[in-house]
Amino acid sequence: QVQLVESGGGLVQPGGSLRLSCSASGSISSIRTMGWYRQAPGKERELVATITSAGSTNYADSVKGRFTISRDNAKFMVYLQMNSLKPEDTAVYYCNADLMYGTTWRRGDYWGQGTQVTVSS
Repeated sequence: QVQLVESGGGLVQPGGSLRLSCSASGSISSIRTMGWYRQAPGKERELVATITSAGSTNYADSVKGRFTISRDNAKFMVYLQMNSLKPEDTAVYYCNADLMYGTTWRRGDYWGQGTQVTVSS
């Protein structure tokens, strides 16, 4: 069984910073792409940033220049450094991993349970 667990959310003032972490565990053989998505109240879940196993990154236009995604392949972890936070960044942030698992290297797409980020004064 594969599990993704996020941490690092919380309440921060506009202009502040937070760092989210996501740890993947279980019978993982390798992780292809890892990413962060977010969902604000009344809105659909949207992509924030992704990173491939080779380190190639992709960001939503709304977070470019403010957020940085990184990963530790050896530890099966992905991070999201969020700077210059704005009230519109308020959402539940979800970790996602496209990975291979088990002895037969089956492919699966997994999500964490989400962590709340609130940007407010």
